[in-house]
Formats: sequence, C-alpha cells, structure tokens
Amino acid sequence: KTMARATKPSRPDPGPRWWLAAGLVLVLVAACGPTPAPTVATPGPAGSLAAILQRGTLVVATEADYAPQSELNPDEVRAQDTRCAPNQRTENQFEGFDVDVAREVASRLGVELCLVTPRWTQVVSGNWDDLWDASIGSMVITPERMQALYFSQPYTSGAAVLFVHEDNDTVVKPENLSGKRIGVCAGCAYEAYLEHTLVVPTQQIDFAIDDPIIVGYDTDTSALQDLAAGDGVRLDAVLTDPDTGRSAIQSGLPLKRLGGPLYYDFVAAAVDKSSHLDPVPLVKRLSEIIQEMHGDGTLARLSTQYYGADWAQYAAQFDIEALEQYA
Repeated sequence: KTMARATKPSRPDPGPRWWLAAGLVLVLVAACGPTPAPTVATPGPAGSLAAILQRGTLVVATEADYAPQSELNPDEVRAQDTRCAPNQRTENQFEGFDVDVAREVASRLGVELCLVTPRWTQVVSGNWDDLWDASIGSMVITPERMQALYFSQPYTSGAAVLFVHEDNDTVVKPENLSGKRIGVCAGCAYEAYLEHTLVVPTQQIDFAIDDPIIVGYDTDTSALQDLAAGDGVRLDAVLTDPDTGRSAIQSGLPLKRLGGPLYYDFVAAAVDKSSHLDPVPLVKRLSEIIQEMHGDGTLARLSTQYYGADWAQYAAQFDIEALEQYA
C-alpha cells in the first residue's frame, strides 16, 4: 500500500492570483514607461513635381538655334521608344550645354527628357499654361523675371560682350556705340542692359552705352547673321555672350569681339509661378539636383567641355536663399 503523506493546513491556491498580479505589474510598468514615438509618414513629392514623376517625363523649354548652348540636330530622327508627346522632341534630337544640363537633371529625377522650343518672349513672361515644366535655356536671373518665374540654384554664370563686323575700325570701345544700332535677342537681359534697366543680383552694373537704337531678334544668332551682312548695313554691333559670338566666328561669319565683358550674370532653370499645380516643390528639387551637380563636378566638366573654362564655379557660390523667392 501507499502510505498517505501528512499535509499542512490548506491555504488559498497562489497559482492563478500570482499570474494575475504579475500581469497587473507588467501593465503598470508599461503604462509608466516611455511612450513609443508615433510613426510619421514622410511626405512624398507634391505639386508639379509629383505629376512629372508620375508621367515619367520632364518637359523642358530651350532654343533650337543657340549654339553652343542648345541646337536642334536636323539629322537626328525622333526616338521610337519614348514617352514624349508627339509635339515634343526627344533628347537625342538636340545637343549643347543647356541640353546636357537638362539631360542630367532628368536622369537624376529618374524620368525621360522631352524638349520644346517656344518663343523666348513667351518663356520669360510666364503663364505657360503647363505646356512645359521648366526652362533650361541660359536664362539670366533678374528681378523683373522673378515676378513671373521661380529660379533654381544657378548652374552657370555668364558675361555680356559686344561684337562688331571685322571691317569696322571706328568702334574701339563700348561708348562709341551710343546712338548706334545694336542687335539683341528680344526680352533678353542684354536688351535691359541697353535700356539701362538691368538689375543682376550681387552685381554692380556700369551702363556704358547711351541711347542706342535697339533691334530685337528671336535669337542672338539671327542678330549675328544680320551683323555679318556688312559693317553698318543692318547693324553696328551685337550684344551677346562670348561663346555664341565665338561659335559664329568659327562658323565663318566675318565678325570680331570688342573688348571685355560689360557685366556678369547668373543662369538658372526657371519654373512658372502660374502653374496649375504647386511649382515650389519642383523648383526646390531642381535646386537640390543642381547643387549636387556642382558638388560632384558635373557642371564644371560640362562648362569646360563647351566653353573651355569653368564658368560653373561662380554659380555654385551663388546664395539662392538670398532671393527670398517664397517669402
């Protein structure tokens, strides 16, 4: 037989109540402990930037005949596998400094570059009706343009110089062109310089030419071609950038440069303030990308490739926040 063991006086079973007490302690500790930080979702792209990323294309306005900045290559056919609309050109159909900048910007956005060539006066005046997303076409930042457009971090800097016919021997300094016919692209900063109204951030400008007869053109190259018709035949001079004039001379036009720069300026991408979608996220993202391109040497390389010198270094130092565009 099995002998029964003597037992102590019974007491309440501690099992279930122990687990209950332990659970209560855990609840109290959890309640008194640090509260986990709430999960905050990072906002995604907004406004016109979101629309660009969704459709997979960046539509950029540039020039078709403005070498070495941008030039349409008539021998290049439209790419077959493209998201560009039928009224837009594919990137392989253009070449030039501005085009390469736009191509790199689109690549860093992760989208395809598409190009359009509206009239310059339409671009600088804003109210694009969302026909294109941005201008990357050697546009100089000016307070007047800032009324209609937002500007990115500048991607290069430039200078304004005079060109005369190679047969001219009477114009030896800018002041000699006072009262003379000078060709410029209509609506460009060059025109404002001749009107003595140009303001360039961070620059003090000396207006050396008084009361010129201003002749406006769609592009600088058209003005240079008229100047090449003969000394004083259609024009007495053209005001443009050094590289456009140099390219014209290399192509065979009988022109020569007159002296040094009249002023320096800063060139940036521009976005329409009147876009139906909020344009601010786009222009801020463009500034970030261009600053990255300054930092990794991409813009210095492209500037040296096309202009033989690093004009981008001055643009990298430009304080875009000083423009107070979003105030």
